Parts: sequence; structure tokens; C-alpha cells
Amino acid sequence: MRDSLFLRVFAGHVAVIVLLAVAVAVFAPPLMRQQFIREQEAGMRRLAVLLERQVRPYLEGLGSDDLQPYVTAVGAKTGIRITVIEPDGHVLADSEEQPATMENHLYRPEIQQALRGREQTSIIRRSSTLGREMMYVSFPLEARGTTIGVLRLSRFMAELDALFSRLRSGLLKTLGLVALAAFVLAVFFTQAVYRPVREFTQSAARVAAGDFSAKVSLRHRGTFGAFARSFNAMTDELAGLFEETRLKTEELDSIIASLPDGLCVVGADDRITLCNGAFRSLVQVDRPEGKYYWEIVRSSKFAEIMKAARETGQGAAGEMELGGRAYACAATRTVSRGRLVVMLHDITGFRDLERIKKDFVMNVSHELKTPLAAIKGFVETMGPSVRGENRAYLDIIERNTDRLIAIVEDLLVLSELEEKGARTFKEAVDVRALAEYVLKIFERPAAAKGLALGLDAPPGVPPIQADPFEIERLLVNLVDNAVKYTERGRVAVKLEVRGTRLAIEVSDTGIGIDAEHVPHVFERFYVADKSRSKKLGGTGLGLSIAKHIVQAHQGTISVKSRPGEGTAFTVELPVS
Repeated sequence: MRDSLFLRVFAGHVAVIVLLAVAVAVFAPPLMRQQFIREQEAGMRRLAVLLERQVRPYLEGLGSDDLQPYVTAVGAKTGIRITVIEPDGHVLADSEEQPATMENHLYRPEIQQALRGREQTSIIRRSSTLGREMMYVSFPLEARGTTIGVLRLSRFMAELDALFSRLRSGLLKTLGLVALAAFVLAVFFTQAVYRPVREFTQSAARVAAGDFSAKVSLRHRGTFGAFARSFNAMTDELAGLFEETRLKTEELDSIIASLPDGLCVVGADDRITLCNGAFRSLVQVDRPEGKYYWEIVRSSKFAEIMKAARETGQGAAGEMELGGRAYACAATRTVSRGRLVVMLHDITGFRDLERIKKDFVMNVSHELKTPLAAIKGFVETMGPSVRGENRAYLDIIERNTDRLIAIVEDLLVLSELEEKGARTFKEAVDVRALAEYVLKIFERPAAAKGLALGLDAPPGVPPIQADPFEIERLLVNLVDNAVKYTERGRVAVKLEVRGTRLAIEVSDTGIGIDAEHVPHVFERFYVADKSRSKKLGGTGLGLSIAKHIVQAHQGTISVKSRPGEGTAFTVELPVS
């Protein structure tokens, strides 16, 4: 591979040299020959001008016998054949032949042109006398306005070609030497370009292999020198960046490895690309990388979370069981490459604690029912016999006993709802009829406070699939809350179909709820106005029970309220 670059550059130089040499060798000789012939022709014409002055006297009768020796002498000295012809074509003198033996030249082309008055006419043709190709230059000789003869000079083209051949041979030799020198220079210049490029290529290959210590020599000048400095600066910068990236990667690996929660990264092809030790321990697989996530985590809930995270693009979360333990699973989609980052947090302890707490609440509630019933019974028995100031104490005992009994009953209801979860018995429920029944229950308490009760329900309200007893309890809790906390105005129930859901709105014109309390109203034992709640006998569990009932029916519940203007609770449940 010495080297494709070297060969291409050198081949380029060679191609230019060869093209120039061929062009010179092909086109120069013909041009030179034409120029050489024109120069020879010009020389013959100059000689003709000189001879014309010497030959004319002979044609005018001043010693014509001496013309032949003169022409022969001049021809021998110049190497040019000289012929003098009369107007009738008779040859008077010739430097190569005896005039007496020569035929009439009247119809020779160059003679005809000269006789027609054309000065210094030149023609190249084959000689009839000598049988060889010659170049002729004819010159009319005139005296007193008439042509008295023709002076013709000629030269063998073979002689001219021989001279030109020697000239061409010298040209080709010179061209060969120049081409050879050009080849040497081409090698030199190719090496001058190839060496730094090869050095840059080798250094770049080392950098690509991860060796950022590779440097290029700074001995180069011009463009290569600037490139060398830029290359070295680039390798220094890359070395710094890769070192920084390596440290960050090691730090990130350490952080991921130290996480107590299971973490894995799932690529767009659903293969696991990265995971930590906690995840390996969780799935009990040494090398899960490169495998599909469903091969490693065999859980339908996990697959649902992954699918939801990909479809929404906003992440998904849920709870799942794996290996007899409970985990909170959260999947988040990355912005680039469509990867999913999955976290698995062991919540088995929390779930056990919740179960223990529920069992404790249920057991305590059951245990409290009997003594509270006994206290209630004795208070009712003692009631008729207690008089005076002791009666007030007995009333306090009775009121607080009733409140404790209500709390215990609500706790048992809440525990029952949590235990049932989504396993609620469902049937078709006419919510309009149920709302009318619940409002009748509260007619007497509402009338005692001067409140108006109203139902706003359009005809043909569709039924819902639900547990009628729990929906009744839901309405009772909401209407009871509204009546308790409303002193004047009205309490209304409104039914409205919204797409595939039925909206149940219970609104009042009561005291309302401060904005800071609104997010907490569905929490257990949370009371916005504690003094008023105690006075009215509230347990703080009614709205929490309502929320559990709605969730068990795959619905939603929300609240809007303004202090002094009233409150509106809205429940949305799926229509059958």
C-alpha cells in the first residue's frame, strides 16, 4: 500500500508530464517543419532579389555566354539550384544541368505564375527533370515594362527534410531529458505532499484507536504546519474530554452500582442494555444485558408499565409482585434513542406495615364496639334518674360515646373497602332514583336549618355498573357533609353525562373550604374546621370513605370551594 495516495498524486504528475510531452512530440514537429520551410523559402527569395540584379544584364544582351558559368558558381556556393528561363520557356542557364539538354519550361506552374506577373511565387512539386520533390521560388525579370525572363530558384525537399530530421531529433532528445527531469521532480514533490499526509493519517489512526498522546511533527510549514498545530491541539482537547468523560462514567457507574433499588435500561428493541447489581439480585440472573426484558422479568404488570411508558412518552408507574415480594416500578423514557430507564423499589415492608396497620385498626375497632355499646347502654339507662348538674356530665359522656361509636363504624367501613379493593360486586344502578332517595333522608335535617334540597337530572340518565349500597353510602356522605356545613341557602345534586362517564355533583352554599385545606380533605381524620366538626359530631373519615368507594369503581372525585360561597364535590363514574 505504498500507498494509494502516493500513487494517485504521482500518477497525476506523470499524466500531466506525459500529456505535455505527447502534445509537444505530436504537434511541435509539423509546426516546426512549416516554419523551417517558410524560413528556407524566405532565404531563397532574398537570394533571388540579389541574383536578379546580376542576371538581368545577361538577358538584356550584355554577355549571355557568361551566364551559365555564373549560375553554376553561385549554385555551388549556396547549394541552391538556379535556373534562368526565357519568356518562351527556353532554358538559358541552369546550375545543375546543361541547358541544351533540358526541355522547354514554359508550362511549368511556377514559370506560368511568374510570367503572369506574380512576384516571388513559391511552389513545392516533383521535378520533371530530376524526378525528385523540390521547392521552387520563381521571380519575373523585367526590363522597360516587359518580362524578359524568369529567375527560378529550387532546392531538394530531401535536403530540407534531412535538416529538419536532425532538428526534430534534437527536439525529441531535449524533450526526453526534460520529461526525465520532470519525473524526478514529480517524485520529489509527491514525496513532499505524501510524507506529511502519511504522518497525519498514522497519527489520526492512533487517535481513533484511543491513543490521544499521538502528535504530528511541527517541522512542516505553510498549510501543513497550521494543520499540524491544529491536530495537536485537537488531540490535547480530546484527551482532556475523554478523561473527563471517563471520570464521569466511573462516577455514574459507582452511583448506579451503589443504588439499593434495582435499575435497568431497556433499549428501543426491548433489550436490556444496562443494569446494576441490585437488579441482577432481584431477577437472579448474572448477565441480563442483551436479553429481552420479558425473558428476565416475568410479570404481566411489568410489561404493562413498559408498554404504557413507550406509548405515552411521559413515563409510567405501578406496583407489581416478583418472587413473592412487592415492588414499586417506575419507567421513564429518555429523550434520545427511545430508551426506558426502569427503577424497581422494594415496598414489601411498607405493604406489610400497611396490612398490619389495617389489621390493627380493624381489630381495635371490633374490640371497641362492645365496651362502647355497653357504655352507651348504661348511659341511656342512667338518663332518667340523673338530675341537676350531673345531667350535663352525662350528656357529654353520651355525646362523646356516640362520636366514638361513629368513628369505630367508619373505620370498619373504611377497612372493609380497602380489603375489598376493586373486587366490588356490581350491578346496574339507577343513580337518579338513588339520589332522590338520599335527598329524602335529609329532608328533616335540611328543613330544621331552613335549607332547600334540589336534584338536577336530565331525563334518560343511563345506569352505571356499581355496588348500589356503596353508591348510596357515597351520596349519603357527600350530602350529609353539605347539610352539616351549610347554614343557609341550598344543597343540590346534579347529574350529567360526559362522554362515557356520569358526573355526580353535590354542591352547597355553605362556609366553604380554605385553599390550603382543599388538597387534604380526602385524607383520614383531616378536618378543615376542627371545632365545628366536633360540635357537629364529624369523624373526619366520611370523605376518605367516599374516595375509596369512587376508586373501587374506577372513577374520580374532585372538589372546588371558596370560603363563604360554598363547596362542590364532583364524582365521575363509568357509564354501563
